[in-house]
Amino acid sequence: MGKLYIVPTPIGNLQDMTFRAVEVLKAVDLILAEDTRTSGKLLKHFDINTPTQSHHMHNEHKTVETLIKKLNSGITMALISDAGTPAISDPGFLLTRACLENNIEVECLPGATAFVPALVNSGLPNDKFVFEGFLPVKKGRQTRLKFLAEETRTMIFYESPHKLLKTLGHFCEYFGEDRQVSVSRELTKLYEETVRGTAKEVLEHYTNKPPKGEIVIIVAGKK
Repeated sequence: MGKLYIVPTPIGNLQDMTFRAVEVLKAVDLILAEDTRTSGKLLKHFDINTPTQSHHMHNEHKTVETLIKKLNSGITMALISDAGTPAISDPGFLLTRACLENNIEVECLPGATAFVPALVNSGLPNDKFVFEGFLPVKKGRQTRLKFLAEETRTMIFYESPHKLLKTLGHFCEYFGEDRQVSVSRELTKLYEETVRGTAKEVLEHYTNKPPKGEIVIIVAGKK
């Protein structure tokens, strides 16, 4: 019987790679990578020569059955995403579930996840929080925002740079302009920054200074 390892990779700074992650990636028979070109740079940096195979949101439904057969034959695999922990707004859930349904052992290593430093850096309550990931792009977006307007726990969102202003505008509309917001971008990278303030203040900041890079938004819950 094979085994699946879920292996987090750095979200920006390569020094955040763990010794154990490198050890596992060198030891397994196959690495499943979200983008083999992106992961190839990481693997080369740590002198990891394990064979890789593409496993992303567009092919995971089609490849799961074949991967389960390989795992059942005794092959060990590691799943990595482009950055962070697989299955957190990235591929990984389907394969993990299939492994457990087929009594194949799954082990998830601890490691980098973007929302944790963003949450701690925000200064907003983190004893209780809800992870929302990416909001619906069109269908269901308004419904979701209306529902979250009543959420009392701190909320965590992922967003792309070109949609940040739209999302902050919706927060002003549905949560109120005075709702406290913290936007962290380029975490662990050279130009890392966190901007805190009311939804209106943060919207005005990024209206004048268009954002770049990966973004995590932390929003205070309703009082």
